[in-house]
Amino acid sequence: MNRRQFLKTSAIAGAALAAWPVLRAATPAKKYRTALVGCGWWGNNILSEAMASGSCPVTALCDVDQRHLDRTAERVKQLTGAQPKCYRDYRELLGKEKPDIVIVGTPDHWHALPTIAAVKAGAHVYVEKPISHTVAEGRAMVNAARAAGRVVQVGTHRRISPHNVSGREFLRSGKAGKIGMVRCFVNYGGGPETPQKNAEPPKELDWDFWCGPAPLRPFNPRIHPKGFRGFLDYANGTLGDWGIHWLDQVLWVTGEKWPRKIFSHGGRPIKGPAVSTKEEQTSDAPDHQVATWEFESFTMQWEHRQFAGNNTDKGENVGCYFYGTKGTFHMGWQQGWTFYPAGKKEEVVHEDPKLGQPDSQNIKELWVDFLDAIATNRKPVSDIEEVQRSTNCALLGMLSYKLGRSIVWDGTKETIVGDADANKLLRRDYRGPWKYPA
Repeated sequence: MNRRQFLKTSAIAGAALAAWPVLRAATPAKKYRTALVGCGWWGNNILSEAMASGSCPVTALCDVDQRHLDRTAERVKQLTGAQPKCYRDYRELLGKEKPDIVIVGTPDHWHALPTIAAVKAGAHVYVEKPISHTVAEGRAMVNAARAAGRVVQVGTHRRISPHNVSGREFLRSGKAGKIGMVRCFVNYGGGPETPQKNAEPPKELDWDFWCGPAPLRPFNPRIHPKGFRGFLDYANGTLGDWGIHWLDQVLWVTGEKWPRKIFSHGGRPIKGPAVSTKEEQTSDAPDHQVATWEFESFTMQWEHRQFAGNNTDKGENVGCYFYGTKGTFHMGWQQGWTFYPAGKKEEVVHEDPKLGQPDSQNIKELWVDFLDAIATNRKPVSDIEEVQRSTNCALLGMLSYKLGRSIVWDGTKETIVGDADANKLLRRDYRGPWKYPA
């Protein structure tokens, strides 16, 4: 980058961040008794920033896997000297500990019920994305948060990453011109999938509770921990995982609320047919998928593949391209953003990222915003209602994929127009004693 480019991008970044009020620290004197539900890898990433804030003493932990629970409790003790109470059931935790803040870091199918229970118990919530496994769950979560008057922040931390903030300002200022199309993508390597033998659940794991309201599959090490996103009973594949970040960026940048029409297709030609028997299992999410959303003034497209992972997208295999009348803007992740002007004599404009570790994220900044939103009684930058719309885009893409046909979406009524079979998929029956949220 030459000096002219550096000054230009620095000015853009400075102006954007100066206009963004959420990076100021919350009042340090205020303490919020904090609990974590879901003590796995990502839940601990969030908990790290809660502890580092100095405002969030960790009073309780909950997980159905005793191994995760014990490791996290020991970590909290080593880092803070505190000895949090440990629970296997989030309902017992809420009833006994009455925390001010609850972090929900569970698998996707367990986001709705703990979030709703927590806000009803008076807690503010930081819940991971996507907010829900089905569309109607997300609506119930928004309604519960609003009825309780609680702040609910969603873990779409790219809304507050410095280069994403300045990139949004660049696009909204018109420097890329009128946007006619956006292409979102995540392309990683992979290959055929061999079925893995089912097994007895580890003695430390309550597998029935882990499955909870979702179908009870035989335990398989491919599902827990970390692998659940490939199993559609518990998540929504790559579109429901990675896709939510980039679809959310599009809605956040453009100000759009919902698409009018959605179509998606894909499959498992490389991984092979899904297997689910008493003896063995594979994942069942698509190994590649293409989806299209029709908005009022532009088209949004998604693609992912889990094969042919060679990097051909200008140095990064994730992100979204905004195609405008003045050029192409790549909103990336680990390499920041880049604008490629249409004019041959114009200079490429670039900004590097400023990411936290581990795992190249900006949870710290999102947590600061969360505390400030609580202290000032405002909506957070990743407010649940806004991210519900982004989650719906991903969920409707998966719904179209399952149906094998396009759908027309009425975003005001949150219903699919003229398609009774499709509307049935906006929710699902819960298993056993669990009740689907109204």
